[in-house]
Amino acid sequence: MRTATKQPASKFLRVRCSKCKNEQIIFGKPASKINCLVCNTPLLEPAGGKGKMKGKVLEVLD
Repeated sequence: MRTATKQPASKFLRVRCSKCKNEQIIFGKPASKINCLVCNTPLLEPAGGKGKMKGKVLEVLD
């Protein structure tokens, strides 16, 4: 019998800050607020599962 491999429900995201245009990779289900490393603008806030996005998602990484 063959078992199916489970895909993780959470992903890493490449996002761009709307203020300074910095790109960084963040986790899609954060436990705490994630800020831009350059200008400290909030990029993602926790929302009981998937985060509330404040920046622009450029790519979903596997």
